[in-house]
Amino acid sequence: MTKKIRIAIQKSGRLNEDSLQILKDCGVSIDNGRDQLKANAANFPLEVFYLRNGDIPQYLRDGVVDIAIIGENVLIEKGDDIAIAQKLGFSKCRVSLAVPKSTKYDSVKDFEGKKIATSYPNTVMNYLNQFGIKADLHIINGSVEIAPNIGLADGICDIVSSGSTLFKNNLKEVEVMLKSEAVLAVSPKIDTERQVILDKLLFRIRAVLKGRDYKYVLLNAPNDRLEEIIGLLPGMKSPTVLPLAEEGWSSVHSVIDKHEFWEVIDKLKDSGAQGILVSDIEKMVL
Repeated sequence: MTKKIRIAIQKSGRLNEDSLQILKDCGVSIDNGRDQLKANAANFPLEVFYLRNGDIPQYLRDGVVDIAIIGENVLIEKGDDIAIAQKLGFSKCRVSLAVPKSTKYDSVKDFEGKKIATSYPNTVMNYLNQFGIKADLHIINGSVEIAPNIGLADGICDIVSSGSTLFKNNLKEVEVMLKSEAVLAVSPKIDTERQVILDKLLFRIRAVLKGRDYKYVLLNAPNDRLEEIIGLLPGMKSPTVLPLAEEGWSSVHSVIDKHEFWEVIDKLKDSGAQGILVSDIEKMVL
């Protein structure tokens, strides 16, 4: 019987949705029933376990699951011995220290001897130890933002995305300890047969992630400025150039890094490019 690779993802929330989406983009169809804790892929040797985020590192360590999509911040806190196979680029956040808005704050040394409420005690201790600072940590599993308001702590450590939760609770972010995103983590006990399956899945994931970083561009270029326009479009190797029915013009096909997109488009227009069409790239296999 062919083995299946066992992947853990968060039971619910944004990370759950993004994890299922990247698997879908990789062509993996999950037979997903309501409130299931385990599900199979219909067209790939993969089994999904829906678990609490904080429990996943131990499941990886014990070899109960082979891989997991998990926040890098959770691995740093609970599984810094577990290898990361691929950063996934979604569910980005910061792990930060925050204090009440009314608190005067100069530097991290202001936390000396203070009480900090957090769900990330190891992360906080490791960070404060770099500065030789000792603080009293109050471990809370849940919403820590309320702690300063009820006199339980002088500050908090928590994950921050937009900062709106801090704002609503009259807190300000004062120290960014680390930046995090979703990663694909691998159990140290994965066997050879499942490693082969992982390699196939990684190939698909990397093609999807590469596609998300680029835009496909099709444009018409006057031949007398073709060399100049090609110089603006490095592409993967070089742009594809095809003659148009109208004499003196060519069709140019290429890709543009999405982070440089508008700058390049402006230069293309200035160089005489016309009829510029842009589309997303679903996958890019190198």
